[in-house]
Amino acid sequence: MLPLLMTGCAATGAAASGSSNGPPEPAPDVAQAAAPASAVQDAAAGDPEAASRVPDPAGPWIVVRGKAGPGVGRHIVLVSGDEEYRSEETLPQLARLLAEHHGFTCTVLFAVDEQGLIDPDVNDNIPGLSALDDADLMVLFTRFRDLPDEQMAPIARYIERGGPLLALRTSTHAFALSAESSYAHWTWNSSAPGWEGGFGRQVLGETWIAHHGRHGVQGTRGLIAPGASGHPVLAGLADGDVFGATDVYRVRLPLPEGCTPLVLGQVLQGLTPGAAPASGAQNDPLMPVVWCRESAPGSGRPRRLVTTTLGASQDLAFEGTRRLLVNAVFWGLGLEPPTRAEVGLVGRFEPTPFAFGGAREGLRPSDLAWPPRAR
Repeated sequence: MLPLLMTGCAATGAAASGSSNGPPEPAPDVAQAAAPASAVQDAAAGDPEAASRVPDPAGPWIVVRGKAGPGVGRHIVLVSGDEEYRSEETLPQLARLLAEHHGFTCTVLFAVDEQGLIDPDVNDNIPGLSALDDADLMVLFTRFRDLPDEQMAPIARYIERGGPLLALRTSTHAFALSAESSYAHWTWNSSAPGWEGGFGRQVLGETWIAHHGRHGVQGTRGLIAPGASGHPVLAGLADGDVFGATDVYRVRLPLPEGCTPLVLGQVLQGLTPGAAPASGAQNDPLMPVVWCRESAPGSGRPRRLVTTTLGASQDLAFEGTRRLLVNAVFWGLGLEPPTRAEVGLVGRFEPTPFAFGGAREGLRPSDLAWPPRAR
């Protein structure tokens, strides 16, 4: 059941508004290294009860443990699985900085093949999804997955209990399930009554429509949406701080009831933050690239949701984009985001350019563990 009883997406808290002098030009942060702090060394010294709720780290996933900060005692499950935008790079780095800087314990799940290697082209296997049964928040970054019923069931249970959700990029079209699936109505182009547009449209607020910017040619500059500057998800952010080399996705306007645009995507003439805006219809009107949604208890939707059509690993090279995601986690959990959240990269991060067939080969989840495992 997915009733349409919705409440507005509250815009409370402090955030920076845009500058009248024009947007600043963010610089990418790549190839930085930070020594692992004790915050991720020993979960038992932090919150033993929380530690007991995370999966065995010996499985085909990684667990990054937090120890100090407002996130202590909270478990985030990050689900990767897309063939193009390198979710298998985005989510481990996001997990590291959530644990290292803010104390959250994070489990990162991957699409893996029969040998246990990370392979985003395997669209029917993401082990470890039962971790969602005890998760405090889910981060989803999948594309056209055809998961078996036993793997879809924990996702459905999580959504139906109202668990908060941060959905990235291709999660608008997270699932392309076979007609035999018990969850076929979750498919991105579903026509099932009450589930038109599937999970994307009915839960997030939009499914896959089209590329609005020219894919691989036109990047995205984030502009604070009118009336949104006080929202906690935007704490410490101004016009131009959020940037993505990925293009703007087209959405249908207005978004469904209860969806509140937070950031609008200005289509650029290039793939760098300083590129000039595109002229004409691409920026009139501007498409939302970040929106939030709050749902009433018992609605069958996440009680707090943030969706962004940004999120490729290259996008995570920009400080403002990382801060947006961290703020979204805080808000989703009912925590007040810091005035300017710490989002420094943790460990070495050299994002792979987005492309089909561009995933690094031969990696196991354990190769992405943090702190790095001794060999």
